[in-house]
Amino acid sequence: MATDHRPLTLRDVSEASGVSEMTVSRVLRNRGDVSEATRERVLEAAKALGYVPNKIAGALASQRVNLVAVIIPSLRNMVFPEVMAGISHELEETELQPVVGVTDYLPEKEEKVLYEMLSWRPSGVIIAGLEHSDASRAMLKASGIPVVEIMDTDGTPVDCAVGISHRRAGREMARAIVKAGYENIGFMGTKMPLDHRARKRFEGFTEQLAKSGIEVMDQEFYSGGSALAKGREMTAAMLERTPELDFLYYSNDMIGAGGLLHLLDKGISVPRQVGLAGFNGVELLDGLPRRLATMDACRTEIGRRAARIIATRVAEPEAPVEPVIELSPKIDFGDTLRRR
Repeated sequence: MATDHRPLTLRDVSEASGVSEMTVSRVLRNRGDVSEATRERVLEAAKALGYVPNKIAGALASQRVNLVAVIIPSLRNMVFPEVMAGISHELEETELQPVVGVTDYLPEKEEKVLYEMLSWRPSGVIIAGLEHSDASRAMLKASGIPVVEIMDTDGTPVDCAVGISHRRAGREMARAIVKAGYENIGFMGTKMPLDHRARKRFEGFTEQLAKSGIEVMDQEFYSGGSALAKGREMTAAMLERTPELDFLYYSNDMIGAGGLLHLLDKGISVPRQVGLAGFNGVELLDGLPRRLATMDACRTEIGRRAARIIATRVAEPEAPVEPVIELSPKIDFGDTLRRR
């Protein structure tokens, strides 16, 4: 899907705000004597349009730099370094270089990071997720460069998207759990509701369970990081208040691994008494006493496919590309989910 709009200019902001281009320039560079009312009018018009000033001066002002802005929510989450590895590998044979901005899952921080990165006129943007503030979406639409939203396909992209359907992933895990004969199910999630992808997996999971007449018996959400210690703590608390649970589904592998360690410490038979599953297929956890059931998020391939779209469109702006590329993760039953 080729971009069909031109980059915005000072003239666009000038026309939208009703002041001269010189005044717009002064406001955006924070120079000169401009009234507060005029300043606010210009800034509001620029934000509504999605206009980002060009920080490349002089002869380079009309050009792009060979950078690809990669905007992700976290570098602590094991998922995103692997996405970056896929992006870097795909761009190795090109002149393009990825630069990273981190948003901490905060929409207002995403706006700030996106604004700063776009001001340097990168050749493309790879950004995690499909949910953005109105201001971020306006900037992406007005950028005039290829934009690839990654990790998720449950929604409408600004330009292109590469990822998996998290609702489908949740549904598939629910089907496997029900087929294995589990009925009393608990769910533990992290970074919700700010992590829209974890939320969508939970929605798909509960929708599929409902088709079998099963409701989630207990659930807990928290806003901290994905930690083994937190997984142990949450699992202990949930089993204490709902001891009849026979399956625990976690929004990611790290807290799931904490839950597994707690159950093994307590001598609870896994998966006979209690089954477990996480999400992401984190290789770091391969050394656990039992292999946690999980689902691979296709993260390295997502990075590669996204970078390939950017590189293709930079080389040939009118090149046809798929607007949405949906990859298909598969369940790894490990040692914690019975097969029937």
